[in-house]
Amino acid sequence: MDRNRLLLFIALSVVITFGFQYLLPGPPRHAAVQNAASVNQVQAPHVAASVPQAASAPDTRTAPRVGIDTPRLAGSISLVGARLDDIALRDYRETVQKSSPLVHILSPSDTAQPSSVQLGWAAADGVKVPDESTLWASSGGDVSVTHPVRLTWNNGQGLIYQIDFSVDRNYLFSAHQSVRNTSDKPVKLWPWQRVRRDYAPPRASYSVLFEGMIGVADGVTHQAGYPKAISEADKHDGAAFTHEGAGGWAGFTDKYWLTVLVPDQSAPVMSQWYYAKDGGTEHFQVSYQTADPQTVAPGATAGYDSRVFAGAKEVHLLDHYETRDHIPLLSYAVDWGWFFFLTKPFFYAIDYIYSLIGNFGVAILIFTVFVKIAFYPLAAKSYQSMGKMRLLAPKIQAARERHKDDPAKQQAAMMEVYKEEGISPMAQAGGCLPLLIQIPVFFSLYKVILVTIEMRQAPFFGWIQDLSVTDPTNVFNLFGLLPINPEVISPTLHLGIWPVLLGLTMFFQQKLNPPPPDPVQARMFQFMPIIFTFMMGRFPAGLVIYWTWNNLLTICQQWYIQRSVKLDKVRV
Repeated sequence: MDRNRLLLFIALSVVITFGFQYLLPGPPRHAAVQNAASVNQVQAPHVAASVPQAASAPDTRTAPRVGIDTPRLAGSISLVGARLDDIALRDYRETVQKSSPLVHILSPSDTAQPSSVQLGWAAADGVKVPDESTLWASSGGDVSVTHPVRLTWNNGQGLIYQIDFSVDRNYLFSAHQSVRNTSDKPVKLWPWQRVRRDYAPPRASYSVLFEGMIGVADGVTHQAGYPKAISEADKHDGAAFTHEGAGGWAGFTDKYWLTVLVPDQSAPVMSQWYYAKDGGTEHFQVSYQTADPQTVAPGATAGYDSRVFAGAKEVHLLDHYETRDHIPLLSYAVDWGWFFFLTKPFFYAIDYIYSLIGNFGVAILIFTVFVKIAFYPLAAKSYQSMGKMRLLAPKIQAARERHKDDPAKQQAAMMEVYKEEGISPMAQAGGCLPLLIQIPVFFSLYKVILVTIEMRQAPFFGWIQDLSVTDPTNVFNLFGLLPINPEVISPTLHLGIWPVLLGLTMFFQQKLNPPPPDPVQARMFQFMPIIFTFMMGRFPAGLVIYWTWNNLLTICQQWYIQRSVKLDKVRV
């Protein structure tokens, strides 16, 4: 029976932890990118009228530029190609050090990680449109919250192209592309926008975190991680994903950063996610192009409006843009995961507590107290059952010893003990219920700490200056007293103070539970605190602090409940 209960517990844990995406319908907002053959195929109106595919950009930081200067952004726009390729975030640095460089969202072609946003036009043969090497003229001044900038280029054939750039106080750029036709013939043009990366981004080591191409089409969030994008592109002539329809957005998402295009939400557009490899350089591109051409009559002007988000994935800001600007599902650029119905409310609750006390670590501790209170009735029943099982342990062991050579009589004797004391034989499995309930809570908090930028570089106390990374201390070099780095030998040789504290709380919590009658099971459970100590050594410090604190609360709760448990009959 004990072995069956153990197997039941393990099976339920695995199902809850890894099987929700199969057992539940999952968030309807998310869908992995399908095979390109199963989505709407986009046929360019003409080979010369399609968005230019990714290729090495010709300009560098030495190109003539227009500055970008806002309270939260610093950077510039290259006048060569009208390329938005230099954006740094004033509020975020690479590390917790104040002297650390600012985080760059977009960078010119002569940097280690070139990336850019570009707007242009496609046309039929014979119509000259601006290209990569076009030198635009600026209306003057920097792009700021109060000062838009107009870029202008005359093609010498009677067409005057203009791009008006403006930016809000955060990370949302607005762009108005227009063409004035001073010739005596009508022209057809297809406005387009693209965001590209001319490098292979580092692949995340977190299997539960999505990074790569992302976008919303037809009210569904589509994702193509970099390996997926490459495999799909290889099968479909460079196209990782194609779609035609109105609305949505698309671009690139990183752990904390987002660069996406937001086309006119009312006009049909063609979208393509593209991958190519040029020598040793990989190119990724996401583009939009109007599905229908704009016909510009002689003497007339035609325009097209779009937006660009380039900044940090701040949850409340994404919510704001989603609501105010009607950008569908923009808040789901944050990878909330399959437990989104828990993860998002957990974040809002913790963030609210943080707004009151000013420390995310303390906010997590307070939130944990509320979680324990919410589940107290269920925990009390489970711990009472476990307390009775603990008191029954001598009688159960005696029954096993009396009939150790006859499994049938042994089982019958054990059932008689359960019957005498009025305890369900599933009581020990029921005692595992609080842990089972903690699994989705644990993973939801894990996602909050891992993916929300609000937790990035958020300090706790003492040596924990960033809740989103591992505990920086290490017992294997005596917490920095020895000038060695044990992780050079193996990443598992990183064990901070908080993971050790977690292991100790698991050990003491284990002592309050009835030991498994089976010696093999008992020895296995004795190793669990050690296994979890090393496993959690590589987890974000905020999560380890949460789990340690949760264990301490559980120990107090379990001790209080079990000390009131008594049996009427204790006959061994």
